[in-house]
Amino acid sequence: LVWLLVLSLAWLGPALGGEDKDEEVIEEEEKEKKEDEVLSDEIKEEDNVLVLHEHNFARALSEHQLLLVEFYAPWCGHCQRLAPTYAQAATELRNESSPARLGKVDATAQTALATEFGITSYPTLKLFRDGNRTHPLAYTGRMDSQGIVRWMQRRAGPSAMLLQDTNTIATFISSQDLVVIGFFKDLRGEAAQAFFEVAAEMVDMTFGVAEAAELFQAYGLSADTVCLFKKFDERQTNFPVDPAWGLDTAELTRLLRVHSLQLVMEFTNETSNNIFGAKIPHHMLLFLNKSSPEQLLLQDSFRAAASGFRGEVRWPHGRDMEGGFGTPQPQCPPFPAQVLFVVVDVTGHGANVLPFFGMTAADAPTLRLVKMENNRKYQMEQDNFSDLAIHSFIQAVLDGKVKPHLLSAEPPEDWDTRPVKVLVGKTFEQVAFDETKNVFVKFYAPWCPYCQAMAAAWEELAERYKDREDIVIAEMDSTANELENITIHGYPTLHYFPAGPGRKMVEYKSTRDVETFSKFLENGGTLPEEP
Repeated sequence: LVWLLVLSLAWLGPALGGEDKDEEVIEEEEKEKKEDEVLSDEIKEEDNVLVLHEHNFARALSEHQLLLVEFYAPWCGHCQRLAPTYAQAATELRNESSPARLGKVDATAQTALATEFGITSYPTLKLFRDGNRTHPLAYTGRMDSQGIVRWMQRRAGPSAMLLQDTNTIATFISSQDLVVIGFFKDLRGEAAQAFFEVAAEMVDMTFGVAEAAELFQAYGLSADTVCLFKKFDERQTNFPVDPAWGLDTAELTRLLRVHSLQLVMEFTNETSNNIFGAKIPHHMLLFLNKSSPEQLLLQDSFRAAASGFRGEVRWPHGRDMEGGFGTPQPQCPPFPAQVLFVVVDVTGHGANVLPFFGMTAADAPTLRLVKMENNRKYQMEQDNFSDLAIHSFIQAVLDGKVKPHLLSAEPPEDWDTRPVKVLVGKTFEQVAFDETKNVFVKFYAPWCPYCQAMAAAWEELAERYKDREDIVIAEMDSTANELENITIHGYPTLHYFPAGPGRKMVEYKSTRDVETFSKFLENGGTLPEEP
């Protein structure tokens, strides 16, 4: 038995050792294979998205006329959320045999490509056309699959449909609730090319183009004109193109956004993107309960007031609309600023925005004007809802004759006994502007994850300085409190108000930890320079 055991070990020993050696060889071969794959210019795909790196990037550009590339980081939450959407868009384009394809680059691994294309944030999407890698276009569409597909389709084919006769153009106009048609006597001219540029960007609108003389005549036109055709409000809005100045793409885009909206919009889930996307500087809001017949009648006077602010545009360089794009009008009278009129149903989708205004459904009917640049809100007296009263109120706000309506919560009873002092709108000035104190304030939103993450550090900082008479650590919920001269654009925002007369507010923009906060305070509102 012993002899058999010895023989068995003698035979099995090399075999077992050989197995270990084989595994090592296999691992080495797989490693070499992976290195070869990276060095190869072969293009692999994941869910119809081209997987690109520095060795196959040039090949991808040469093989695909239109290539949209996402530069991403594997750890980036935005990139992870975009991934299924991006793959869906890639699949749609692939299924329709489009010349447009989608690719992706792990910018954290392919640092040479990230440096070449100036990638500083994730995800960044760039469009490469006809193999040109020196001037890629930044992606400007929506970050959903339909938005990506439409954006690419506009660049793959003509951005505007050529309309050649009256039957075709009539069918085109009736096919949608809203269409844009450019009438140009020369489709190769600069104005027409600028129009095609706008059409390529505004993928949520349908564009056509016409150059036949009979079509100019059919729609009462004598010169190059962009026309917006709608099935609501005014049916046709003309934007003439002045031959001396041409067509300004940014201005045309803005005008189309403004005039594509209804005279009075209702705030719903479907319209909210259009309402905010139009970038109209002032919003006049009528809050009402649509289940009340009496309140519904208020819409008539609201609509009548809206017509006085529709389509009156401050053109760049003193241009007016009748003179066309670029016509100098030095004597042009001042036009009212643009105001978008919106009805908000306090029992419907509008219920979600009531806290932003410090309101409840019981406050309806009521009117507010909002300046969109700083979210300042102005409250109109509720005893008169006539169109004349509404018009006068808006004009008074625009002329600076009405003070904003500022939100303020009630201060907690123990607001000044805690290490972190709790400020509200009505107590802010007495604390922050106390010339005997150095006041460090955190402006936050309760739902903000970044605010939540730094909450413990802020409490610890307050504990450290609670016995210092000259230093106050405070916080204010900026979703429930507003200040006339300080606008908070993001959360958390940290402002330091130093002691002494003529004090100047300092915004803190460094690392959010206790030690750095402490250095900032000890150094009088600045961080000491470090080698």
